[in-house]
Amino acid sequence: MISTPLLHLAYLVAAVLFIMGLRQLSSPRTAPKGNATSALGMLIAVAATLLAFEIIQPVDLLLGVGAGILIGGVLAWRIQMTAMPQLVALFNGLGGAASALVVLAELTRPKATPLESSSLVAAGVGILIGNITLMGSLMAFGKLQGVIPTGAIRSRILPWLNLMLLLACLGFTGALVGAPDSMVIMLTLVGLSLVLGVTGVMSIGGADMPVMIAFLNALSGLAASATGFALHNEVLIVAGSLVGASGIILTNIMCKGMNRSLGNVMFAGVGVADGSGGALAAPGGGTVKQASPEEAALMLVESELVIVVPGYGLAVAQAQHAVRQLADELEKKGVEVVYAIHPVAGRMPGHMNVLLAEADVDYEKLKDLDEANPLFPQADTVLVIGANDVVNPVARTDTSSPIYGMPILDADKAASCLVLKRSMRPGFSGIENPLYSSDRTMMVFGDAKDTLLELIAQVKQN
Repeated sequence: MISTPLLHLAYLVAAVLFIMGLRQLSSPRTAPKGNATSALGMLIAVAATLLAFEIIQPVDLLLGVGAGILIGGVLAWRIQMTAMPQLVALFNGLGGAASALVVLAELTRPKATPLESSSLVAAGVGILIGNITLMGSLMAFGKLQGVIPTGAIRSRILPWLNLMLLLACLGFTGALVGAPDSMVIMLTLVGLSLVLGVTGVMSIGGADMPVMIAFLNALSGLAASATGFALHNEVLIVAGSLVGASGIILTNIMCKGMNRSLGNVMFAGVGVADGSGGALAAPGGGTVKQASPEEAALMLVESELVIVVPGYGLAVAQAQHAVRQLADELEKKGVEVVYAIHPVAGRMPGHMNVLLAEADVDYEKLKDLDEANPLFPQADTVLVIGANDVVNPVARTDTSSPIYGMPILDADKAASCLVLKRSMRPGFSGIENPLYSSDRTMMVFGDAKDTLLELIAQVKQN
């Protein structure tokens, strides 16, 4: 139904749209347009492929597109921002599963001529990476959702087990080249790679999940690229390479944000809080000072510069709109408000940026780590909302701490600090934060959204 030259033209258009979409994703202002641009490119590529090879009829294609739009629309409408990292993990897993299934379908379908050795190698790699991505992403989903223990599982045996599984998978990938029709080899490779996906991610602690999600995103792209080489499909190669390269770059950025290597994240994960700790239990036996919403509002109103540090607690409370309203009220009174964004705050890359963009916070007010830290000594008040590890001073001082050396936001260098938390429980890494018992810090306990709404009411009265 579509000629070969027209198919290649469609692939070229799709590839250009992918590159344009990826470029637009570099800024929150243009990110929605980037998503739409990339989605259009994928629609063109898929439709052209299905119609060119007469796999389905146009009516079936429209029905499939409609079903996808319906499912995607329902997810976009109903998903909570707190569950967004889990959804991203599932998307990564589905991408890996799709690549593995396409390769398996290609290997098992009747063919007039056998696949070349290079295609068989690419097919084996596609199965391997695709299945690792699938099960790794499901493990990440389970940890983030709390379905399985979120802590890092430490065992001297586990790294060696992962190494043996990887070597076995590579061996069966090589064996597949010699016997591409062997179902035993194929199914063994599938089984071993699925197990490797589980064991490889089970050792990652919850605090390292932002890095893991970025890495799994890169793997889903590499799986798609390998599938493209196996099928000699140019658009899959281009799309997969773009996703893989961007995922690797993002993983590197996240690792730098934690001052750790990917190997350290994979094999020496930070643990998770045990859930213990009373409302006024301070680390090291220090004294915690509480502030009422009235006192906190007065501190904010009397400030010239307020820096907001958002964390996962902001997402849990769905308080992004409330914090923007508070900033609006403060700005009416002549207070300058900016937001300090740590690269690993939250449970996925860019989590805080997405939250604040949803609340229509001006992008110019969002300061990354390098921009924000010089401002803290000038700030009258820092408002920390549900952030823990990214403002923990032990990262600078305690050489025995697992987060030692991690770049943090220098909230402790401001004149005063207001911390909005439910309790004194530590962050996802399970490490106590001496900032909470600092002489400059006042704690306001309670749900972040409810507290922010009280602060808004009090600021209006001042």
